[in-house]
Amino acid sequence: MAVTKEIIETTLTNKLQPIYLNVEDTSGGCGAKFAVEIVSSQFDGKRSLDRHRMVNSALAEELKGIHALSLKMTLTPQQWNEKQAQESTGATN
Repeated sequence: MAVTKEIIETTLTNKLQPIYLNVEDTSGGCGAKFAVEIVSSQFDGKRSLDRHRMVNSALAEELKGIHALSLKMTLTPQQWNEKQAQESTGATN
């Protein structure tokens, strides 16, 4: 079975309960490469490397069927809120 954006979204939603999740098929639709941005309270107290390992572990089965997974952003809710505030302030200046 081919891995789709929807499969990755469902798996990450079920396993990591993100408050924000963006999955992009960067392979042009063939399902070989994906980029992920995810914000989850399960990342609290974890280093970036550990967060990446959590995502990779959650997607262990799906990773068998794709060529590349780019984790563009793995943030805690607090980091996400700070990032949003900075972007909002930067946009008005």
